[in-house]
Amino acid sequence: MSDHRYDPSEIEPRWQQVWETERTWEVSNDPDDRDKSYVLEMLPYPSGEPHIGHLKVYSVGDAVAHFQRRTGKRVLHPMGYDAFGLPAENHAIRTGQHPRDSTAAAIASFQKQFREWGISIDWTREFGTHEPRYYRWTQWIFLQLLEHGLAYRKDSAVNWCPNDATVLANEQVVDGQCERCGAEVEIRQLEQWFFRITDYADRLVDDLDTIEWPEHVKTMQRNWIGRSEGAEVVFRCEELGIDYPVFTTRPDTLFGATFFVMAPEHPDVERLAKGTGHEEEVREYVNRVLTHDKEERGSADREKTGVALGRTVTNPVNGEQIPMYVADYVLMEYGTGAIMAVPGHDERDYDFATKYGLEIRRVVEGTPEEGGDEHGLPYPGDGPLVNSHPDFDGMPNREALRAIVDWLDREGKGHASVNYRLRDWLLSRQRYWGCPIPVVHCEACGIVPVPEDQLPVVLPDVEDYAPKGKSPLAAAEDWVATTCPRCDAPARRETDTMDTFVDSSWYFLRYCDSANDEAAWDPAVVAQWAPVDQYIGGVEHAILHLLYARFFVKALHDLGHLSHQEPFAKLFTQGMITKDGAKMSKNKGNVVAPGSIVASHGADTARCYILFIGPPDQDADWSDKGLEGVHRFLSRLWRLSAAVAQETPDHPIPDDIDGDDLALVRKAHWAIEKVTGDMAGRFAFNTAIAAVMELTNEISRAYNDGSPSPGPLRFALTTAASLLFPFAPHTASDAYHLLTGERVWEEPWPASDPVYLDEETFELVCQVNGKVRDRVTAPSEAGEDELKALAHASPKLAPHLDGKTVVKEIVVPGKLVNIVVR
Repeated sequence: MSDHRYDPSEIEPRWQQVWETERTWEVSNDPDDRDKSYVLEMLPYPSGEPHIGHLKVYSVGDAVAHFQRRTGKRVLHPMGYDAFGLPAENHAIRTGQHPRDSTAAAIASFQKQFREWGISIDWTREFGTHEPRYYRWTQWIFLQLLEHGLAYRKDSAVNWCPNDATVLANEQVVDGQCERCGAEVEIRQLEQWFFRITDYADRLVDDLDTIEWPEHVKTMQRNWIGRSEGAEVVFRCEELGIDYPVFTTRPDTLFGATFFVMAPEHPDVERLAKGTGHEEEVREYVNRVLTHDKEERGSADREKTGVALGRTVTNPVNGEQIPMYVADYVLMEYGTGAIMAVPGHDERDYDFATKYGLEIRRVVEGTPEEGGDEHGLPYPGDGPLVNSHPDFDGMPNREALRAIVDWLDREGKGHASVNYRLRDWLLSRQRYWGCPIPVVHCEACGIVPVPEDQLPVVLPDVEDYAPKGKSPLAAAEDWVATTCPRCDAPARRETDTMDTFVDSSWYFLRYCDSANDEAAWDPAVVAQWAPVDQYIGGVEHAILHLLYARFFVKALHDLGHLSHQEPFAKLFTQGMITKDGAKMSKNKGNVVAPGSIVASHGADTARCYILFIGPPDQDADWSDKGLEGVHRFLSRLWRLSAAVAQETPDHPIPDDIDGDDLALVRKAHWAIEKVTGDMAGRFAFNTAIAAVMELTNEISRAYNDGSPSPGPLRFALTTAASLLFPFAPHTASDAYHLLTGERVWEEPWPASDPVYLDEETFELVCQVNGKVRDRVTAPSEAGEDELKALAHASPKLAPHLDGKTVVKEIVVPGKLVNIVVR
């Protein structure tokens, strides 16, 4: 065995060439009698070079794809590049390259490294979202949604990142900061394009029960959509003749509303204050809150501020005129951007009323112990109504809630309602590197869609693409100037581009039919493959990409373009790889570059280690020692295979094997059972690899002892290579071919034989005070008393038991006996 040297730099390119030449991983759209399996990783942003996270997610996906193929499935496993948007553009700005050039260079690096990793991709389906052949159909989808009222344009208070000089969707603002660059986000009023995702809020919540996703991801989506049941109640400003609907989950407290509050972003704030003597004070307050106040305004602990608007509204249940305020603690993102304030039963309203001397009224009876002050206020709990109306006083508040809603409905002053935290998807971006929005603006005709036969509207070459607060496309006058498709008059193209999440909300559909030049997809072809059976990616996309993709699929289904309503049947979210206990970053100097690991140890070592390091759904810390250990394991298995292939003839396993031969065959079948269970039932790649390691160690011991016959030895080794293939495909392919002359990926997944799984004996671990002192052979059917006796009979335990008092004996059937002494 010492004559055989494991050399990944020779083995891996050789098998990669085989797979490329023979186009091994390509799959036809012509169906056959196999069940399909669509395995997909979230497509990467091609900025710079692939990082360790890419290696992990594609190692996971490739293991799944290989297992599915060898268990008889027809597998689609494509990839592409999410090439438009801020990541690619910001990289281009940093490096001084045009986004198109920097993106092309990054894609070339991804292509090279992914091939070096040996990922089993069907490369015939590859594309980048920045290619006109792709975004032609992104524009077509936009036009479908526009035609059916699911895309629209309106003035809106928007999140503005001053650093990136672009609008951000609500989901891209984290703790008041830009998700991508960390800059403090400002509020601006701009005319923007939106998708009407709120029309699908109920289905987006309800259909979570139809898909196999991690429960914490489902919870994140439910919380983001934020469905609340309550009532919409109309408060009227009599002076201006304007009705203001508000949403409340507590209509039972309506009689306790003593003032009315608008969000600073509410479009009517300035109109309400005009002519009241409060106009200048309101304008200054709003500018201060929206421009300079960077704290989390919705926080319950934060001091509340506000100013009077100089107007009143009528409380619809009692006719009282209550004063109107604008205050920082009311958010436009919830309800209608206006609230009825009930300080007796809401903590934030109570804080505001206390600060500004406003009336606080109890309308639900409670005890002082249940409230916040000496009067038991604010009281958020249940109880009978008081100080409300003779028809409702004394009624339990939950019963009164329904009765008050019914009364409002009869009087035309309100109705039962469901509210959502979710807001329509803002897709406009004032950036260059994005998909052009396919409409023109005509003075006579208004907004006019670009005809389908004129798609794609190609992104022009622009030299100065740095952000300036308006789209760089506006400077491309020759491109902007066009004619109206409807009346032939001069018109101007839309200069905003689409949010990059639009591109990634349908790419998985295009993979199914990527060569189609006549349509975005053939519905019959997509129906063959969709939905994606196993989707793999980061949990950070739970309320962005994953939510948007679900909306797109539901909308396209409703428009008759798809037969399925959910994009991803199963979802797996992988954990992060850290180094020295911290997230990898260049600033910390703890980055592990996949390219350097592959160059020094081989792709299989990198892939196998990253799956062995721990449960793949959890974070794990990189260890160079651990990497070396995996490399030694792969080397041992390959060198054993090379030696046995050279030294022993192929030989069948005899029917009457016993002794060491039987033990080795049993171990191989145990490994088959273990790895199959870990792969099929759960993504326990770390324990599956550990099982192959354990089998390899048994083979190595038997080989060095010279005890096994050729048949059992070869069987055990080919089994180890076969089971290793999903995790280390080059090494496994080479070892398997050395032993059998066959291609392991063309062989079915090994099946365990129950005859060899029912062992007559097992190895009993004997411990004293938790420390292993011996291992003895025990009958599989032995009871606890017999196992205890075997442990006590071990001569190796005697020195640790003599003169000691046995406190207790712990028996784990089939595994160990632990004798606790003092």
